[in-house]
Amino acid sequence: MPSLTTFTCEYARARRLHRFHVPSARTACAIAVVLLLTACGSVPIQPLSQAELDKQTVADRTAAQQGIPGIQGELSMDEAVARALKYNLDRRTRMMEEALALNQLDAASWDMLPKLTASAGYASRNKNLITRSEDAVTGLPSLANPYISSERNHQIYDLGLTWNLLDFGLSYVYAKQQGDRVMIAAERRRKAMHTLIQDVRTAFWRTASAQKLRDDVKNAIVLAEDALQDARKAETERVRSPIDALRYQRQLLENLRLLESIEQELSSGRIELASLMNTPLNLDFRVQEPSDTVDATLLDVPVQRMEDMAVTQNADIREQFYTSRIAVEETKRTMLRLFPNLSFNYNVKYDTDRFLINNHWNDTGLQLSYNLFNLLSAPAQKKLADAGVKLADQRRIAAQMTVLTQVHLSRLSYQIAYRQYVRADQVWQADAKIAQHIKNRETAETQSKLEQVANSTTAILSLLRRYQSLSQVQAAASKLQATMGLEPVIGSVTEMSLEDLTRSVGTSMRDWSRQLDKSPQPATQASDPLKTGAVKSDPAASTPLQAMALRMTREVGPGREQTGSIGDQFIAIATQDMGTSPAMDVME
Repeated sequence: MPSLTTFTCEYARARRLHRFHVPSARTACAIAVVLLLTACGSVPIQPLSQAELDKQTVADRTAAQQGIPGIQGELSMDEAVARALKYNLDRRTRMMEEALALNQLDAASWDMLPKLTASAGYASRNKNLITRSEDAVTGLPSLANPYISSERNHQIYDLGLTWNLLDFGLSYVYAKQQGDRVMIAAERRRKAMHTLIQDVRTAFWRTASAQKLRDDVKNAIVLAEDALQDARKAETERVRSPIDALRYQRQLLENLRLLESIEQELSSGRIELASLMNTPLNLDFRVQEPSDTVDATLLDVPVQRMEDMAVTQNADIREQFYTSRIAVEETKRTMLRLFPNLSFNYNVKYDTDRFLINNHWNDTGLQLSYNLFNLLSAPAQKKLADAGVKLADQRRIAAQMTVLTQVHLSRLSYQIAYRQYVRADQVWQADAKIAQHIKNRETAETQSKLEQVANSTTAILSLLRRYQSLSQVQAAASKLQATMGLEPVIGSVTEMSLEDLTRSVGTSMRDWSRQLDKSPQPATQASDPLKTGAVKSDPAASTPLQAMALRMTREVGPGREQTGSIGDQFIAIATQDMGTSPAMDVME
């Protein structure tokens, strides 16, 4: 029987041989294959080919025009706005951004649930797991034979439920923030809709004016070209004095230059309108000229009523309110991170290893952990969160001041545009009477071609200015309505048909003035300073916002040199008036 010393030497020798065991050929081959695949795994640069670019371009243009019906007959203003709301690509992008925010909210809501993880694995080894034991007292190897404690191949299954209290709190606050981001996306979509309606109305009137003046401009250009050829022929034949002939030609050339500039200005309106409606840019369509009567009821609305509408309905202000609420929730998330982390786990496990006595067992655990460095970073984290809240509050206050300024300036622009339209209409009526007299003289053949060209150019220019003034009135009204947050009350543009949407848009746009009458009127209404042409101190402006808005209107009035942007000057005045008053609390 071998002695204990001999057995100990053999055991030590076996351990040394096991430590310096040379890998098998199969293992070395596997390592070589992995290294080879890693070396060949570089990603080559693959620029797009011209065929791929052409194919994608055609697909994009087809997708952009898919499902858009053609224009039948003359295009009305209501149909143009409806088509823009339903088919405009930028508006589609805003709607997709809102849908993406909704999906992010749904995904964030699932984060509050516990983690239920199912796993399945397979373990394999080329040699048995053979172990020896040592005496706990003497430290010498045991005299018993080595034993196998695990199978070479066995499967492992695990189903675990983990719930983390800190992660639940953070996910709950994050879900509330995502809800506010959904509302921010909706407000941005509203703002894009306001801008889109304003652009459509302006482009529509430009298209209508081009349609009205196109033939007259072409006839006047043809007449001017004929007169210019006659003048050059007369100069060559020396029928009249050279100086008189050159002066005659110069006047004709000036009229031609003016007519060509008018033609160039009129030609872009149809393309802009087609782009806003997402129709083919080369499509030649006609518009139905709407009534040229201007509704000046907006000038009868008190300024204080407009301010009340703007501070509650304007898209920019509402977005800042939601941003402030997100900043407050971010403070809560920062404070939650400073708390200890309590986690609970429950696992159901199964192992096919035949050496295990219990192949199926349950595992339960409860763990409480805390990062001690949070004690050091807590003041800095709290200070950072408070700074974010203060910044959001200041941006909200600045946005309110800026919007109030826009209300006053937009109303003033609308009043000026309305007056200019009235004056342009009077000038056009006078030119129309002159044109009638000129037509009678032309019948009697007592008028030269130069006079005909000059009178035609004057009449065309007068009518163009009238249409331009009318377009400016419409644009100013749209801007004022957008500033106050007024918009068409319509349903889902994706579900409504184009005909139903057109009727809904027409009804809503005609009833915009009624939206100003839905809210209660102030108890005392001061006289309207803008309607009388002067901006004075309004004793009814009892609120600080209204007083600062009126003061800002005086500070940035016409003829006053501005040293900065309107928003910066408004903030400076607000700071002087408000002092160091705390920011307004945000309602949760």
